[in-house]
Amino acid sequence: MRSPQTLSEADRRAVASWAADCAERVLGMFEAEAPDDGRPRALIARAGAFARGELNTVEQIRRRFVGGVRAGDAKSPTAAAAARAAGQAAAICHMAAHALGAAAYAAKATGLWGPDRPEAVEGEIRWQLEHMSAEVRTALRAVPPIGENSAGPLGPGLLASGQLGTIVRQLQAGIAQSGT
Repeated sequence: MRSPQTLSEADRRAVASWAADCAERVLGMFEAEAPDDGRPRALIARAGAFARGELNTVEQIRRRFVGGVRAGDAKSPTAAAAARAAGQAAAICHMAAHALGAAAYAAKATGLWGPDRPEAVEGEIRWQLEHMSAEVRTALRAVPPIGENSAGPLGPGLLASGQLGTIVRQLQAGIAQSGT
C-alpha cells in the first residue's frame, strides 16, 4: 500500500519545483565552505528537472540517493543543513513529503548561518509560505500532519523531532491557514 506522504506524480512534480527553490536559497551556505563540491547543486538541478517533467520518475526514484552529501562531508552544521535541503528536494520523486524536509533544512541552515538573528528561521519560513503556489499548497495539504503516519519522512524520526519537527509543524500550520 502506498503511503499518504507520497501523493500523485503530478503533485510530486509540483512540490519539487518549490522545494528546489527552497534548497537553492541556501546553496551558497554550502558552497561557501566547499566551492568545488557540486553535489548539492546537481541534486537541486535534478529536482528542478523532475519538476519540469524532464526526468523519468522510476529512474529518479532509483537515483534519489546518488550524489548526496554524507553526514561527515560537510564541516559545519550550516553546510550540512544546506546540503540536506538539496538531498530532500531530490528525494521528492519518491515521496512528496520530502518537500517539507527540504524547506525545514533550508530554514535550519538559515538560522545557523545567522545565529545572531533569531528571526532568521521565522523569516525563511515566511518566505517559503509566501512563495508557495496554490497548486503546491493544495498538494501539501494532502500530506498527513507530521507524526501521524509512520510510512515516510514525516513519521517518527529526524524530520519529526527537534528544530526540524518544529519547522515542519510551522510550515504545515501555515499551509493549513493560507487560502488557495
